[in-house]
Amino acid sequence: MNSSHIISPMGADELPFGIERSLLRLDRDDPYLCLHFAIIFVRDQERSLRFYVDNLGFRIVVDHKFDDGRRWIEVAPPDGNAHIALAPVEPEADVQSLISQETRIWFITEDVNRKYEEWMARGVRFRFPPQVPAWGGIHTRFEDPDGNSFGLAGFDELTRGVEAKRRALAQKYEAERRAAQEIEIARQVQARLFPQMHPQVKTLEYAGLCRQARQVGGDYFDFLDLGQQRLGLVVGDVSGKGIAAALLMANLQANLRSQCALVLAQPELFLCSVNQLFYGNTVESAYASLFFADYDAEACRLHYANCGHLSGLVLRSDDTVCRLDSTATLVGLFQDWQCKFANITLAPGDLLTLYTDGVTEAVDDRGEEFGEGNLIQRLRHYRDQPCQAAVEAITNEVCALSPGNQQDDITLILARCRSDP
Repeated sequence: MNSSHIISPMGADELPFGIERSLLRLDRDDPYLCLHFAIIFVRDQERSLRFYVDNLGFRIVVDHKFDDGRRWIEVAPPDGNAHIALAPVEPEADVQSLISQETRIWFITEDVNRKYEEWMARGVRFRFPPQVPAWGGIHTRFEDPDGNSFGLAGFDELTRGVEAKRRALAQKYEAERRAAQEIEIARQVQARLFPQMHPQVKTLEYAGLCRQARQVGGDYFDFLDLGQQRLGLVVGDVSGKGIAAALLMANLQANLRSQCALVLAQPELFLCSVNQLFYGNTVESAYASLFFADYDAEACRLHYANCGHLSGLVLRSDDTVCRLDSTATLVGLFQDWQCKFANITLAPGDLLTLYTDGVTEAVDDRGEEFGEGNLIQRLRHYRDQPCQAAVEAITNEVCALSPGNQQDDITLILARCRSDP
């Protein structure tokens, strides 16, 4: 028979002789199939178990006792998926036909000589030292306590293949380590982009919080000191997630802070300039929803622009809610972009809420969203609490809907109008 009919050529990334045991193919039409275990008959299961674990370094896969007192044991080599079942010989069975036989089970290793020396030192009995047969490679045979004999073999191709995979794995781990380190640096940098100081204004108590779904994200909030007892309140949500969104968020923050000197005199020009910079510095698919509010502490007036963002909410002292709807389209999508501002006057006790969709679109284990209605209910519940405490409490409630499985960044700003002290 021509050997080419039974030996398949190996690709550059394949290991020889069917060594690759880690492929778990579950995307095929035919049923999944693999070798599970081979049965070895033994006289004393406990003695054999200790041999395979202590002398050979195998791992215990199954060790189960049935109600009738029988025991089922399976062991496996450290790097294999197929198991060996250690079955006791039944009293009526022909012991000689089941035990002390050549099992025709072979183990394969990248270094036969090293395993030979290691197992010899542990008391394993070999029939002969490692030999180089005519067919190539190297092999030997060893016995278990009952005299069952097993083959141990190695091939140059296997050694080279294992070393190549080790190198690839080491490179992968190093790349993952560097990536994790870079992500941590990015997280620390982005954390500094959120407001580090809270400018003091006479008639406003305020707080903000962002809990990101990943190490870095695309939600943004800010408090800008505009001078003359004016405070800029900003919340935005950049398209995308992860590193890409974080870079866009940093770009948007830089644009806002660099142009904010225009706010008091020319607010529309200020946001048009921000849009122009964001549009020019990002790809065509990049955009952000943005809510910008200029709070005048003397007049208790909010001059705001809602650029495609969720409606701001003002909870009045009589428990009614005023919505601050969109006044412009998303930032960064269009080069020719127009913006309008609107005004609302706040009375002492009124509570302004700005947030991203990570708050209202958070879902519980039943798939139900937190929603705007529930947010308003929680605002009423916490309205008399300090803004910082209320922000943290509401954010905690949103996060508790799906603990450990937060899908989106959660950003919330609360600002309460108060009498001039």
